[in-house]
Parts: sequence; C-alpha cells; structure tokens
Amino acid sequence: MNASFRQSMGWLHTWAGVVIGSLLFAIFWMGTLSVFDREIDRWMNPGSRLSPAVASQPIQLDGPITETAMRLTQGSAQWLMRLPSERVPALELRWRDEKTKTTERRYLHPTTGAVLPHTDTLAGTGFIFPFHYGLHLKWKDIGYWLVGLAGMAMLVMVVSGVVIHRKIFADFFLFRPKKHAPRASLDLHNLTGVLGLPFHFVMALSGLIIFMGIYWPSSYSAAYPDAKGVSAAQQAFNKDGYGQYKRARTNIAGESSAPLASLDDMRAQARAQWQGAEANFIRVWHPGDQASYVELRRTYADSVTMNLDQLYLDANSGRPLHSFSAQPVMTAQRFISGLHFIQFQHWLLRWLYFLAGLSGCIMIATGFVFWLESRRASHAKKGLHGVRVVEALAVASVPGIMVATCLFFIANRLLPLDASWGGYARSGLEMGVFYVGWLAMLVHAAWRARHAWREQSALLAVLSATAVALNWASTGHHLIHTLGQGLWAVAGMDLLLLASAAIAAWTARHLARKAGTASSRAASTPRVGHA
Repeated sequence: MNASFRQSMGWLHTWAGVVIGSLLFAIFWMGTLSVFDREIDRWMNPGSRLSPAVASQPIQLDGPITETAMRLTQGSAQWLMRLPSERVPALELRWRDEKTKTTERRYLHPTTGAVLPHTDTLAGTGFIFPFHYGLHLKWKDIGYWLVGLAGMAMLVMVVSGVVIHRKIFADFFLFRPKKHAPRASLDLHNLTGVLGLPFHFVMALSGLIIFMGIYWPSSYSAAYPDAKGVSAAQQAFNKDGYGQYKRARTNIAGESSAPLASLDDMRAQARAQWQGAEANFIRVWHPGDQASYVELRRTYADSVTMNLDQLYLDANSGRPLHSFSAQPVMTAQRFISGLHFIQFQHWLLRWLYFLAGLSGCIMIATGFVFWLESRRASHAKKGLHGVRVVEALAVASVPGIMVATCLFFIANRLLPLDASWGGYARSGLEMGVFYVGWLAMLVHAAWRARHAWREQSALLAVLSATAVALNWASTGHHLIHTLGQGLWAVAGMDLLLLASAAIAAWTARHLARKAGTASSRAASTPRVGHA
C-alpha cells in the first residue's frame, strides 16, 4: 500500500471525523443510553417501580385488567397492552385519545389491574431511543437522513482508520496517559477504536440496513414493478414483509353480551401456534364494533431475531382470522435489527453493548481532542479560527450533551405532575429543558473556549449527583432501599449517575491541574528582551 493512498485515507479519516463528529457523538451517546431505555423509564416514572418478583407471577388478563383497559380507553379506535417482563414488571397500556389526538400511556399492576401513579414523561423509550435514530426531526424524514449520513461517515472512518494504522494491533497495547495531550488522546483513540472495531462497524452497517426503505425508496418499486407509484409499492411490501392485516369497522355495535372474548384464551391459541412461545403485545382494533379484532405478537425476549410472528382473531368470538410469519429475507433483516436494538433478555451482553457504546463515545471525543491539541498552536500563528469553531462544537457535543441529559433527568424529578406552560405538557417541558440546556452549553463553549471543557465537566459532576439526590428526595428510593427491594433498574441508574459524577469531577480536577501547570510554565519562561 503506497504512502500517497494512506495519506489520502488519513485526510478522509480526519475530516470525516471533524465535520460529522458532533452529530456522531450525539447518536452514539443516545444509542448507548438506549441499551437501558426501559430501565430509564422506570427511574423517570416512579409509579412503575414494581418489584421484579411481580413479573414472575402468572398474569390473567380477563377480569380487572381488561375492565380497567376498556374503561380508560373508551372511545378510542384501538388500544394495546405490553405484558410484564423482567425489565418492565408493570403492564403497559397505550391508546390514542381521539379528542386530543395524542397517544396516552398508563401502567397497570399486573395482578390487581390497578392504575399505577403516572408521570407524564417520554423518558427513555419515548425521547432517548427515538433521538438515537431520528433526532426528533420529522420534517421530510431529515432526522433519519442525518443519522444515515453519520452511519456512512462511521463506516468510512472505520475502514480508513484500519488503512492508516499499519500497526493496528500494536496500537491496541499502547497507551501512554502521562504523555502530552495529543499523544495521550491519540493512544486512547486508537485503543477504543481497535477494541470496539467490530461493534462500531456492525452498528453502523446494521443501522443503514434497518432503514433501507427510507434511504433507498426505489427498492420498493424494484421489488414490486407492477405497483402504481412508490407509495403503492411500499404498501405492498409492508403487507408481504411485515404481515399487515386490516379489517374495516362496520360501525355496528358487537353483541352486548360478549363485547370482548377471553384474551387469555387468545393467548393460549397463540402459544399453541408458536410452540410454547408467549405473546407480549396485544392490540384491540375497533373495540365495541362488530368487526373488532385482536392482534397478538410473539415476544422476542428469548431470541436475537425480532420476529414478526402475528396472530389475528375476532374480538367477539375469538375465532382465528389470519396469521403471519416472516419469509427468510425479512427474517434476516429482523435478525440484523435484533443485533442492533438488543431487545432480547441477556444482561451480560446488554452491559457489553453499553460498554462498547461508551468506547465509541470515548473514541469520538479523543479524536476531537487530538485534532484540537495538534493544531491549536499552528492555527494561532496563522490567525485561523478553525480550532475555536471545532472546539465549541466538540465541547457542546461531548460534555454539553451529557449536561443536557442530566438536566432532562433533573427536570423529571422537579417539575410538578400537572406542569404545563405555553401549550406544552409536562413531557414537552422536559424535552425543552434538554434542548435549552444543550444550546446553553454551546453558547458557553463558544464563550469560554478551552476553559469550557473543565467547567462543563465540573457542572456535569454536580448535576449527576443532584439527580440522584432528587430521586431520593422525591420518591424516598435511596440506594439502600432500591438494592434491598431488588429494584435493580433504579439502583443501577443511580449508581451510573454517581459514577458519572465521580469521573466528571476527576476530569475537571485533572484539567484544572493541567491548566495551572501550563500557566506556571508560561509565567516562568523569560520573555525576549527582558532580564
């Protein structure tokens, strides 16, 4: 491999990272948190903090649970339930409010059917996870496109990184933290890059495959050439690929003596069809209508593949209407989706995903630091402002987004349950706190430049510890309580926040010492023309 080619790859690697690094860090950060999105839900919605032992009890849907669901969702065109699991012991009920045109969510006790205390929050599954793949930018799917661009850039950087590092395996064992900032940051960049290389490549590639229909909409027309337009081709693909079944409502009320057949019997039918596998998702379409029907989806907690097995039954009689299992091509796609989203139950692998995601965050952050420190002096001599611009973006996208995330958690614990302002409900205010805080960190980074790394790290330490204290003050759930009651999700969240506080405090102190040493050296260096 000649030197010019390697030099070109080095240029591509560097500038792909500088240009897209801020976006890529945000995606990696939110993706890392999404590994525990349902655990974050339980921390941010204290009413759902049931003991894991509750989820192990047999659940009976007929009776109080179904009665509560029908009462809460009265007037809705559909409602659905997610059955309890090891990660979420409470039963989740969702429906669309036809008056407000919003999706409502409540948690029910899986034994008594009682409605658990509710906190209006998007939390992990509603805010953090969608941010990871769509940035909450819905106009013309621009969020998906930006994430796709970042995914392509990640693949480019992985491949070019392998090319430019001739001693890639030697770099894995080379870490000199006491060296100057450029050298130490490059060593850590190489270390995390090599260590997480397979993970980073698979995550970037699988993310592109999962949303291939958005990035390559012409693929629908290629698969269905006889369809009239892309929209018709997409509908045909969804029907064949995802098994979408629809039955129109008749607007004729069903038999009053049997408004809804036994959901437990329907679960038994599904279990028999799926060789003992359980349904974890039940949706009732057109409730109360003569054409009402029930959709059951098979759980994928026990397999990597996010299977598409479905069973549809008449809601009034329990008679089977339609069943679906994915074909091999879609099964392969859903296996790739399962690798990316890790929805199966495997705690060791889940923690490894989390650590691998953090290694990606460290890799991006140290790439920024190396670029900044290696060019700071030369840019200053030439009067260039590139370092200031990149540094502001880097600080806002590394400690800045972490600070904004902590503010999101703090707002969840501080806002009153009935909070609303300016037409925004409580969940919208939590999101607003995140974005305003993030913007404030960008302004601070542009103003304070090099000092912003230290100051935002110190702020992150304070906010992380504050979030833990507020959780204790607002719920009474301190670490001794949560560990003693087996509330591992809540305890784990608090412990990770405390670990973040400790690491951020150490980082701030280290940067302060480094700045003090640099100032002392500058003061002790004699100036030209002075004795």
